[in-house]
Amino acid sequence: MNEDIQFILDTAKEAMDAAIKHLEKQFVNIRAGKASPAMLGSVMVDYYGSQTPLNQVANVNTPDGRTITVQPWEKSMLQEIERSIMVANLGFNPMNNGESIIINVPALTEERRRELSKQAKAEAEDAKIGIRNARKDANHDIKKVDDASEDLQNNAEMDIQEMTDSYVKKVDDIFHVKEKEIMTV
Repeated sequence: MNEDIQFILDTAKEAMDAAIKHLEKQFVNIRAGKASPAMLGSVMVDYYGSQTPLNQVANVNTPDGRTITVQPWEKSMLQEIERSIMVANLGFNPMNNGESIIINVPALTEERRRELSKQAKAEAEDAKIGIRNARKDANHDIKKVDDASEDLQNNAEMDIQEMTDSYVKKVDDIFHVKEKEIMTV
């Protein structure tokens, strides 16, 4: 196979892998009722003037399925961590007991579950769009390869389409798992 075409195929695969990774990262932020330290993964704390991820200034644990505890490494950071959790607008109400911060994760209502499911579906659609854009770019680049025969170009386009189909199926599979997780009471 032509080196240029192989490079185009590899680039398309990397772009599709990136779309899947991004989707998985987005799905971590969509909570499904069970408490998880990852729910606070997007919280940034002002740590002596620089924005620092929460997990770098405190231990974040889940003693049970409904509670998240945040134990700062420095007691002076309690107020700042509490404020950062509020500012992150995750829908949590942190309670400061002077030692640590306790967050009770409320059970999801049916309506909220449907909203989260729609949000997950939108994220899945965005991932599919990313995959299709990678396909479009690859097909466009394949047509520009001068020293490749028409058959070679057609075969490469078929390979790109098969790759696209398999990645779209992966997105659907990941979405169905997440949807089931969200809708399970």
